Amino acid sequence: MEQEKEIMKKNGVAKWVIAVIALVVLVGVFGAVYYAYAPKAQEGSKAITITVVDNEGEETVYEWKTDAEYLMEAVNEIEDLSLDGYESDYGFFIVAVNGLEAVYENDNAYWALYVNGEYGNYGVDTQPVTDGETYSFVYEVVVSE
Repeated sequence: MEQEKEIMKKNGVAKWVIAVIALVVLVGVFGAVYYAYAPKAQEGSKAITITVVDNEGEETVYEWKTDAEYLMEAVNEIEDLSLDGYESDYGFFIVAVNGLEAVYENDNAYWALYVNGEYGNYGVDTQPVTDGETYSFVYEVVVSE
């Protein structure tokens, strides 16, 4: 009887060890898949265009060559272009571009990021920089129905 309890105890511990190992392997696999398919920045000299469209529809265009991996790094290289904001749980949240604030709570406005004319899938700090692409910061107002 005592021997059976000892065997059952060992089996229970073995099952827990196997479960923990399986969990670690699963986390490792998911990490590897994420790393393999995450957006990757290109290396080398990249020619990009950054356009700022303000609240009156006025456009300011910046032609720039950079080795930056991500858009925020490229923006920080351009002396006449400034982004103000703060780090959030979702990345860098843009409050102002070139001193023009978009405060959603006050006027339903925000700064949108477009890549080659399409709404961006990433934030400014995680958007990879690719040679020949156009990035636009557009002041947008949400119209309530």
